[in-house]
Amino acid sequence: MPLSPEEPQIHESAQGPRVTPAAGRTAQTPRPVPGPRPAAAPRPGRPGPGPARPTPPAQRSHSAAAQTSPTRPPSPAGPQIQLIPAPADGALDAAGEAVDLLLDTGRAPGDILVLTTGEAHPWAAHELSFGEDAYWAQHDARDDVFYAGAAAVERASARPVVVVAVNADAADDTAARTLPLALARAEALLIVCGDPQRINAALGAGV
Repeated sequence: MPLSPEEPQIHESAQGPRVTPAAGRTAQTPRPVPGPRPAAAPRPGRPGPGPARPTPPAQRSHSAAAQTSPTRPPSPAGPQIQLIPAPADGALDAAGEAVDLLLDTGRAPGDILVLTTGEAHPWAAHELSFGEDAYWAQHDARDDVFYAGAAAVERASARPVVVVAVNADAADDTAARTLPLALARAEALLIVCGDPQRINAALGAGV
């Protein structure tokens, strides 16, 4: 389904996504990150089984343009879809800012799954260094934001919000395989950060 990026918005509350959709499932989008930011520190996760490990500090950068809009329930036809236009090398930062805005507007951390089509999120790389058992134990606990690569999308369980960073090279077709699966995992809201043309093509082929 083609998406038309508009003035960015993300509005969430404990009662569900606070978004202002346009026609169909297209909704206003959160503000993209204006170019790559300095390397973000990994988001801390709760230690699972295994040796103790240092907890990287969380880093947040908030869009000053985030505004409140009337609350509307999610469409009964499926999750809302929001697009954050961003280049491949800025998609991971854009996804990080989207997560920060969701948390700041009341969304529970355990409601959010973040997927990357290219380079792994630093949190995922850090936690996987302690073994897959500990890593997936955190997924199953559902008490924090969970970050995973596209290859893990089929193993990941559904969550109210799924954020996808399309950070692979344009020649990589991972996004085309991942986005339809990510849409199926999103119970209320799918946020996709990346090139709008690639995203529309992938979603159009999958829905």
